[in-house]
This record gives sequence, C-alpha cells and structure tokens, in this order.
Amino acid sequence: MASVVLENVWVSFPIYSAANRSLKNRLIQSATGGTIRADTVSQRIPVVQALQDVSLRLKDGDRLGLIGHNGAGKTTLLRVLAGIYEPNSGRVKTQGRVAPLFDIALGMNLESTGYENIILRGLFLGLKRKEIRAMMDEIAEFTELGEFLNLPIRTYSAGMQMRLAFAVSTSVVPDILLLDEGIGVGDAAFLHKARVRLDRFTEQVPIIVLSSHSEDLVRSMCPNSLLMEHGRVVFAGPTDEALERYRALRGW
Repeated sequence: MASVVLENVWVSFPIYSAANRSLKNRLIQSATGGTIRADTVSQRIPVVQALQDVSLRLKDGDRLGLIGHNGAGKTTLLRVLAGIYEPNSGRVKTQGRVAPLFDIALGMNLESTGYENIILRGLFLGLKRKEIRAMMDEIAEFTELGEFLNLPIRTYSAGMQMRLAFAVSTSVVPDILLLDEGIGVGDAAFLHKARVRLDRFTEQVPIIVLSSHSEDLVRSMCPNSLLMEHGRVVFAGPTDEALERYRALRGW
C-alpha cells in the first residue's frame, strides 16, 4: 500500500552570493516566493524559507492538487516528496515507488548515448537493470528516435531529450506520481501520443500529486488540494474551495 507522510517540514536555502547586497533590513516578504530573512546564526547570509511547517498525509486513491502563485513552494514540495531535497527539519516518509514527472531529464548524462541514458534514468527511478533491459525495446520504439539512440544525447534537440526521458519515466506505473503540468515532449503528433500514454498511466497510479496553474486540470484530476502561499499551506481541503480562496488572495 502506497503512502506519503510529511510532518512539520521546513526547507530553506542560503543565498551566499547575496551576502554583500543590501536587502532592506535583511527581512523581505516577497510577492512571488518564500520569505527572505537573515540567517539566525550568522545574521549575515540571507536565507529563502521555501517551505514552512508543511504537513500532509496521503494514502491509496488520493489525488492532491498544489495551487499557488509562482514561487509559492509547489515545486519545492514536489522535490521534497521525490527525495531530491532534504528538509532542514521535520519528517518525510514515503512508502512505494516514486516517479517524478517534473524535471524529467534529471539523472541523465549528456555524454552518454540514448540507450545508456535509458538505463541511467531507470536506475534513478528505482528500477533494476534487469527490469530496464526487459523494457528497452518498448521504450526505444516509443521514443521514435531510431539510430539517434546510439548517439550521445548532447547531440539531441531539447525535444528529443524530453521524448527519451518521458518514455522511460512512463514505462512502469509507480505507486506515487509527482506531476507538473508543464511537460513538453516535442512536436504535435508526438504530444498527442504522449497525452494518451499519460492518461492511461495516471489511471493506474495509487497516489498522484499535481502542481498546476490550470484550474480545469486540477479540478478534473484532484478532488482535494493544498493552497500554498510563501512556502506555507494556507488551506487544505476540497479543490473548488481552494481555488476560490486562491482567486480571493490574488484579488481576482
């Protein structure tokens, strides 16, 4: 059974390059991101507080939307759930295989061939080499990259790299899917093919967390949502109410 538990999670990022800049009293509330403050120890290094005291629990069947302006903490939260970021404090526990479908080229090597990167990306997703090799032909066929798979991916266009990463990431249904709406996978014909694959893929996943600015997409996929503001969860509950509160916060 898949599950996700976050308890009182805080994530902050020191900004060493800004140490000598004038940051109005070292305490700024940004309109488009987390809180910027002075480090409590040095009182000199500015720190972006990207997540503040975030808690949530998800189980099989849950579909959770993440709503908020750019910089509200949605991507940071996805990366914490993916294990990319470690919290400064608090607890994160996931049970089940996690597949991040954002920054989907993460874990790929530009100097390695397409085939080698299928293995690298598969290992990053927690697959075993034997599992990856068993899926190699299907993944290669789906990418439609042909002989390019024998070349280093630095020779690929951005769209070709995204095709390869997408094909590997959707080759096995995970227990927990972390999804960003902004996935681009190339030309219109391949995009349609990818959408069909993604629709089938998401129907089978036990837990989905979706970050999106599209009200229609969040409403269609997620009965419940978190509304985030400056790294904090300001509302957790039904998606329709979360969207209403978001519009009110933005003055729409």
